[in-house]
Amino acid sequence: MTFALTPLERRGLGIAIAVVVAVRLATLGAYPLMDSTESRYAEIARKMLETGDWLVLQFAYGVPFWGKPPLSTWLSAASMAALGVNEFAARLPSLLLMLGCGALVFLLARVRAGRDAALWASMFFATTVLVFVAAGAVMTDAALALGTTVAMTGFWLALDGPPSLRRAAGYAFFAGLAIGMLAKGPVALVLTFLPIGAWTLWTRSWRAAWTQVPWLAGTALAAALVVPWYWAAERASPGFLDYFLIGEHWKRFVEPGWKGDLYGAAHARPRGMIWLFWIAAALPWSPLAIGWLARAALLRRDALRTLVVDRWQSYLLLWTLAPMLFFTVSGNVLATYVLPGLPAFALLLAAICRPAAADSRALRPMVVGGIAACIGLAVVFVGAILAVQPRSGTELSHQALVRTYEAQRAHAGERLIYVAQAPISADFYSRGKALRVPNAAALLPYLADANADFVVIRQRDLDSLPAGVRARLAPLGNFGEYRLLREAPG
Repeated sequence: MTFALTPLERRGLGIAIAVVVAVRLATLGAYPLMDSTESRYAEIARKMLETGDWLVLQFAYGVPFWGKPPLSTWLSAASMAALGVNEFAARLPSLLLMLGCGALVFLLARVRAGRDAALWASMFFATTVLVFVAAGAVMTDAALALGTTVAMTGFWLALDGPPSLRRAAGYAFFAGLAIGMLAKGPVALVLTFLPIGAWTLWTRSWRAAWTQVPWLAGTALAAALVVPWYWAAERASPGFLDYFLIGEHWKRFVEPGWKGDLYGAAHARPRGMIWLFWIAAALPWSPLAIGWLARAALLRRDALRTLVVDRWQSYLLLWTLAPMLFFTVSGNVLATYVLPGLPAFALLLAAICRPAAADSRALRPMVVGGIAACIGLAVVFVGAILAVQPRSGTELSHQALVRTYEAQRAHAGERLIYVAQAPISADFYSRGKALRVPNAAALLPYLADANADFVVIRQRDLDSLPAGVRARLAPLGNFGEYRLLREAPG
């Protein structure tokens, strides 16, 4: 049956999707950057803008950050250069990247089944929880997702798209690989070639893949886009390639609780945890997909057979499953690792969960459900922001603490000094001016000069300070486990 929406259905879905995008855009600056992931990448971008060093990422001033390639940092730094150093500018590139993924979802569905099917697939994509969250979070996963989506879209259209698109699509495949390599590294190749290789063998499409994809010219294009930065980064910061390629792309995944992480701690999880992460990340649609699969296995064997045999559905299925299949054996995983498969998941849901025909005078139940999902997601997110707002700037970020310091200091010479430990958000909100001392003894020289400085210390460390030192520090406020104090003028 041809998929067709009524004008009212089409308008309702379009408005609902627009509401989701508008809410995401409007809330980009509504809450502080969270520790530690968001603050880390935003601060690296801020340092890039401040120092003018667009080649080597910096974890601290003069300390290289070897954990990720630069694409996401470049985008955030460019956004801050245009819009100022703030949460909105830091997060805006992620929204644009996810909108790019959404545009490709729309394109693929439209080429395959028409405009109404494209709108239906876009609804699934826009309302998937992790897609919505990633569209406003400072991290590298959105850029990786765009790279793999460009590559997977390009490969499909190079083989099965309209003849007028096939040549350009073949080069887009390699451009997507380059985006992924500059976003997160070789994992982009794995998440692309794993589903493509399996699908090509399963459908016996290797001849078409070999003849219709410009492998030589495309590889040269990808290399020209990627190799210069990797080569220049290694020259400017020797040791980068060894740490990034061996540590981040091998030991991180095969060694649970990997101890070689220079910038934090590895995420030790039970093997197979990535599947549970997918269920949460793909809400509210993962239960629908699991229910459809169970029902098809019991009652609709023809639908299950189509899922495996049909070229389009099998391509989407393998693309969807690739992140979970790859990370199943890894003990170091995060929920965001499933993001590259979610564009395919939206397309697959749109293909297998089409509304049945109904009276054109009323919205069909599934379309109503889709509109409700859009509006519900927007409302729940705004509600969540309002619910966590009282503690987001104090317990989840040091935005409020730094602003309190800036409001109460008499002049710029009065320093903000963290004792023993400081969250990365303190660096971002203080524009890199927050100081750190390892212990109370290192704090004493600062207290001995003429400045009335501000001291930030955790309660347990505060209790260990000598009584004479504590007597000189007047409390200004509690911010989670941290205490902000001001030195009494000498």
